[in-house]
Amino acid sequence: MCKRTVQLGIGLPLVLALLLHGFVDQTHECVARPAVPSTRTTPGRAPAPAVRSAYDGIIGESPQMAEIFARIDKVAVGDVNVCIHGESGTGKELIARAIHYASPRRDRPLITLDCTTIPEGLMESHLFGHVKGAFTGATEHREGVFALAHTGSLFIDELGELSLRLQAKLLRVIQTREFSKVGGTKPIRTDIRLITATNKDLKAAVAQGTFREDLYYRVAVFMIKVPALRERPEDIPHLVDHFLRRFAGLYGKHITKVTPATLERMLTQPWPGNIRQLENFLEQAVVLAEGDTLSDRDLFAGDFSSVAGPALSGLFEAGLPLSEVERRHILRTLHKAHGNRTEAARLLQISVRCLQYKLKAYGRDVDAAAGSDLGLVPSQQSLRG
Repeated sequence: MCKRTVQLGIGLPLVLALLLHGFVDQTHECVARPAVPSTRTTPGRAPAPAVRSAYDGIIGESPQMAEIFARIDKVAVGDVNVCIHGESGTGKELIARAIHYASPRRDRPLITLDCTTIPEGLMESHLFGHVKGAFTGATEHREGVFALAHTGSLFIDELGELSLRLQAKLLRVIQTREFSKVGGTKPIRTDIRLITATNKDLKAAVAQGTFREDLYYRVAVFMIKVPALRERPEDIPHLVDHFLRRFAGLYGKHITKVTPATLERMLTQPWPGNIRQLENFLEQAVVLAEGDTLSDRDLFAGDFSSVAGPALSGLFEAGLPLSEVERRHILRTLHKAHGNRTEAARLLQISVRCLQYKLKAYGRDVDAAAGSDLGLVPSQQSLRG
């Protein structure tokens, strides 16, 4: 009998019955989270292509990821509010899904709201719903995410983008477990497990007055810090193997590996876009490559410009703060899109609202002269939204 079945208190007769029906793995470890498919090896099956956790889609064996898996195990069993903090592209939504599908609410809805994709004027309606006639264009009743997630889990992504006015409304719902639709007066009870995520330092935002301190302590009862990809390079080979197999199958290629020298080079790169950037990078390489092995010629084309924009020795010299690397990469991409912010957001795989927020933070650096000083855009280049 495996250790996990003992911990769950499952008796031998039940284990044998589950084995006959294929619910329990026949190796030394068993499936402890039936709502999330396992990829562990069983007799008669090929080995898993990459090291994974029991949470499908999350790949890694680094100490940092082992700590995250342990924290998921601890927090999933209850209803405590969870806040997941990490840079864009690190897999925060996968962790939120893992928590939900390992929890007692696994058979109930998991509803996601991305605060960067909803205009400020419509956010309250998306959160709480609205009644017919509540505002111009409200031609019918609409349920918000709190109603849709009732008895399940609500995942609010990029919580730090929420306005102070809506932060106050969210705080009240968390405290009272009641809300009212926009234009409505009837209080509606809600039973949800709240999971949030942010790429911002919410403590710093509290100090700056852009995030409510009382809301912070409500949503961040249990924090999970997701490491950037550069902080766990030992996981890159497993991620590369996973993405190669996926894209090779998707595009009908027979690419099975990366040369050792190329892989070693990938381990040293900063990957400011994290796993999302690595995924995008490998997909492009698979589409364009010939043969069964990817090399520097396929992946780097002689330098790292295909990953980090301009030559590494120029815009991305060693020692730059990550925020500066991101700033230069965004401005370079905006220049590549001829100033079209919608196209630049598509290339960066972020929302237009998120891009506009970042450009606003850069201030005068967005203008042509500043871009020219960095070798980003011609001095007369105009940027259009």
